[in-house]
Amino acid sequence: MNRSERRQTTVRPSRAQLETQARMRRTIVYASLVALAVIAIAAVIFVNRNGSVQTASNAPEFAKIAVGQAAPAFQAATTNGPFDSSKAAGKPTMLEAFATWCPHCQREVPVLNSLYSKYKSKANIVGVSSSPYGMDQQTPESQADVVGFMQKFGVSYPIAFDPNLDVAKKYLQGGYPTIVLIGRNGKILAIGSGEIPAADLQKALQAAIAGQPVNPTFGLKKS
Repeated sequence: MNRSERRQTTVRPSRAQLETQARMRRTIVYASLVALAVIAIAAVIFVNRNGSVQTASNAPEFAKIAVGQAAPAFQAATTNGPFDSSKAAGKPTMLEAFATWCPHCQREVPVLNSLYSKYKSKANIVGVSSSPYGMDQQTPESQADVVGFMQKFGVSYPIAFDPNLDVAKKYLQGGYPTIVLIGRNGKILAIGSGEIPAADLQKALQAAIAGQPVNPTFGLKKS
């Protein structure tokens, strides 16, 4: 058989075969894209869980703190600038571990606003987000939730988003808000969980400023 005869006997693929091959190529491309999407989603979840992205993670319900012990140090990038508890300038600090979705925290805003207005030159008042969930109680807490909380409820005292829930891990006492009063010497003076009456918070803060004894539960009865 010569070269010409071999060319004439070459079998060309049919149209149906060509269409089948094209479908197979498209299937491979789509499968590759799906695989890449899965990898990308997994990468985002991994980063979120490791705190590199501005979203929060799970927190324990009860931190191991007690009145009289040295308050765990914490830092926060608040709406009024950076705050470092280790550099509290010898002032008492009233810390609120709050959740943007929590109605008790929302109702506590005017109370803390009033205290901040009266005592901001003599004491630090700061709120730090301490829930893994945002205002819709479903999506992860974010900086946008904290800003939205500030705008919606008219927060004037410094508040901060805490992507790693550091404050929650160190201070949260099983409920929102958790309010902890830290003395000028850096030791915990009082711990309370839930809504605390304005009069009780003011009394405790005034005592702390004056260096006088403080009710360790803000006057709340322990359950």
